[in-house]
Amino acid sequence: MSNSTPSTQRPAQILVIDDEPDLRTLYELTLLREGYRVEAAGSVSEAWEHLEAGRFDAVITDMRLPDGQGMEIIHRIQKDQRSERCVVMTAYGSAENAVEALKAGAFDYLTKPVDLKQFRAVVASAVQARHAPQPAPKLAQAAPAVNNNVSSSDAVVATSSTGIAALDRLVGDSEPMRLVKSRIAKVARGMAPVLVRGESGTGKELVARAVHACSQRSDGPFVAVNCGAIPENLLEAEFFGAKKGSYTGSSQDRDGYFQAARGGTLFLDEIGDLPLAMQSKLLRAIQERSVRSIGSTQEDAVDVRIVSATHKDLHAEVQASRFRQDLFYRLNVIEIAVPALRERREDLPALCAALLSRIAQDGGLPVPHLSDDLLRRLAQHPLNGNVRELENLLHRAVALNDGDELHLDLMGGFTASVEAAASAPAPLSPAADAPAAVLAPLPITPVAPPKAAPPPLPSDLQAYLDQQEREILVRALHESGFNRTAAAARLGMSLRQIRYRIARLGITTPNGEDGPSSHADD
Repeated sequence: MSNSTPSTQRPAQILVIDDEPDLRTLYELTLLREGYRVEAAGSVSEAWEHLEAGRFDAVITDMRLPDGQGMEIIHRIQKDQRSERCVVMTAYGSAENAVEALKAGAFDYLTKPVDLKQFRAVVASAVQARHAPQPAPKLAQAAPAVNNNVSSSDAVVATSSTGIAALDRLVGDSEPMRLVKSRIAKVARGMAPVLVRGESGTGKELVARAVHACSQRSDGPFVAVNCGAIPENLLEAEFFGAKKGSYTGSSQDRDGYFQAARGGTLFLDEIGDLPLAMQSKLLRAIQERSVRSIGSTQEDAVDVRIVSATHKDLHAEVQASRFRQDLFYRLNVIEIAVPALRERREDLPALCAALLSRIAQDGGLPVPHLSDDLLRRLAQHPLNGNVRELENLLHRAVALNDGDELHLDLMGGFTASVEAAASAPAPLSPAADAPAAVLAPLPITPVAPPKAAPPPLPSDLQAYLDQQEREILVRALHESGFNRTAAAARLGMSLRQIRYRIARLGITTPNGEDGPSSHADD
C-alpha cells in the first residue's frame, strides 16, 4: 500500500540519512512497505554522493552526523535550487534546531524517538508537496518584482481554484499587498508555522485561509480558534478534547481543535491573549505533534499545520513576561505582516467596489454607484479600524441610501458620539450666564416641584451600565483631545484601566493613540 504518488507515475524516491544503522534500517523498511524507493546514507559526504548521482522526492536527515550537520544538506539543497523536500530529525527537546531548520527551508521536522505513524504521514506530505503544481518561473522573483503589474491571480503558487479564490479575496494590487501575496505563495509550500501580524481589522484570518488554500493541505480542514474568546477553565478541553466523564457535564467523548484540524490547518487567532499556563501546554503539543485529551491515559499523534495571528507586539509581551519566549520562537518561524489600510490607500477603490458588491448581494440589492466624492471623503477619513471599519461605513451608507448615488455617513459610530458630547450644552453657571433680573430674589412663595415618576427599570442592566460608561469615556476622551493618559487622570483611573475599558466597550479613537508624544503608551 502506498500514498506516495499516483499509479501512473514512478514510485517516489526517498533518501534517508542517519548514522545509526539500526534506525536507518527501520526507516528504510517502513518506507519500503509504503511503496517508496529508498536509498540510505550514514554521513554528509555519503549523502552527497547519492544526491549528485540523481534526484529524490524527499530527503530525511538526522541533525547530527559524524562528519557534519544535517543543516549543511538543507543549505546546499537550497543553494543549488534542488527540488527535494527536506525533513529533519531532531533530538527530544531541541526546539531551536527544528526552528533553525524550518527557517533554512526544511519542509518539516520530526522529534526523536520518531513515531512511525507520524513519520509516514510527514513523508507522505513531503512527497505530495513535491508533486504539487509548481509556481510559474516569474513567481520565483515575485517579491523583488513588485513594481511589475502582477495581479493576484499571478501570485498563486497552487493552480487550484481554491488557492486562486483565497488570494483574490485579499483585494488590492498595491505594493504592500503584492508582497503579502508573494509571501503567502512561498510559505504555503512547507509545513513551517506562520505568524500573521497586523492591526485589528486588516484581514489576518483571510491571510491564514489563503496560506491553507494555497498549500497541499487545502483539501483538509481549516479550523479557526479565537484564543481570547474561550474561558480559561475550558481551554484545555477545547484544544485537546476530553473523554466521557472527565469533568462535570461531559456525557461523551469529544475532540478538541487539534483533532478536528487533522490533515489541515489550525488557525490560532489572537494568540497573544492565551494565558501563560495554556501557553506551556500548547508549546508541548506543537513540539511533540501529539495531544492528550482530558481523562485519557495516552497521547494521540496529530498532523496539523499551525498558523497564528495577533495584533499585539509579541516581542514586547515576551519582554513583559506575558508570553513565553520559547513559544514565540516556535510560532514565529515565518512571519507575514499585513499592512494597515493607511499604508495602502491606493487599494480603496477596489476594496470599496468588492465590499459594496458583497453587501448588495447579501441584501438582494443592486450595487450602488461609487462616486469620486465618496472615495475622496473615505481617503481623508482615518480608518483606524482598517478594512473592518471601512466595511461598517459602507454597510451604513447602503442602509441609509435613498437614491442612485451613495452618500457616506461619517456621523455614525464613534464620530456621532463625539459630536453629541461636543454639542451638549454645558451646565449653566448662575453667576456668569444668568441675566441680573433672574438672579434677584422674587417675592413669591416657593412651590415644591411635582414629584417626578421614577425612570423605568432597564431591561438589560449590563447593557445600560455599559452605555453610561461609554458616554462618559467618550466625553472624557473628547475633552482631553483623545489623550488617554489625561482622560484617565480626569476620571481617577490608571492608563491600563482606561485602555481596558476602551477595548471592552469597543470605543474607536480617531488616531488610535494617546497623542503625538504618547506612542509608548500604546
